Amino acid sequence: MIPELPLDQVRTLLAVVDEGTFDAAAAALHVTPSAVSQRVKALEQRTGRVLLVRTKPVRATESGQVVVRFARQLARLERDAYAELGMNGDDEGPTRVSIAVNADSLATWLLTALARVPQDPRICFELRREDQSRTATLLREGRVMAAVTSSPDAVAGCAVRALGRMRYLAVASADFAERHLAGPLPAALAAAPVMTFDRGDDLQDGFLRDWAGIPAGPVRHAVPTSEGFVEAIAAGLGWGMVPEVQAEPLL
Repeated sequence: MIPELPLDQVRTLLAVVDEGTFDAAAAALHVTPSAVSQRVKALEQRTGRVLLVRTKPVRATESGQVVVRFARQLARLERDAYAELGMNGDDEGPTRVSIAVNADSLATWLLTALARVPQDPRICFELRREDQSRTATLLREGRVMAAVTSSPDAVAGCAVRALGRMRYLAVASADFAERHLAGPLPAALAAAPVMTFDRGDDLQDGFLRDWAGIPAGPVRHAVPTSEGFVEAIAAGLGWGMVPEVQAEPLL
């Protein structure tokens, strides 16, 4: 017989991960910190695994991520069932939907799509910006409920739906091109200053490697917003990969 996971313990673990500390989770659940600690300990004993790393903020272990993901899915199913049965009370708080999304999607199409989501029952969105190659990791760790990702592989317990293609263009200002991009273009791009979102952004490197088998150069400017990224390129700070929809007005 498969042992059950007590729902109060599962919900408590999720609260600790979301709130970051046992005390904050206790306040959110309207119980004592001691009760939170006891529930988490009981769940760890039941699963036979350590579920939390007791740091500040608290982090879920690999096993804990499985339970957290289960807790989020359970909460969503519970809300859906209550809504279909007409059991949502007037004082019922909104459903929180956390989404990991890359900056370019956030700046171009995602907000318009979210604005079309019906608000009955009420939903509040919590967006976490991350590179498209790493958003699935947040979903796998149970830190978000959904992700816009470049990975076609489904995270355990989740489904994948294709959203379409986002076409990127390698762009630079006219002045920048005149100063840095004379001669054979692949080698010139590799030697020229390049724009990135952060140290984990490898889109420009990937483009050059696929095209010419070489990475981008060592002079890298980091601008962590999609709008600022485009503005920096237009100002001549470096070249970079920009979504076609953002690049077109400037071409």
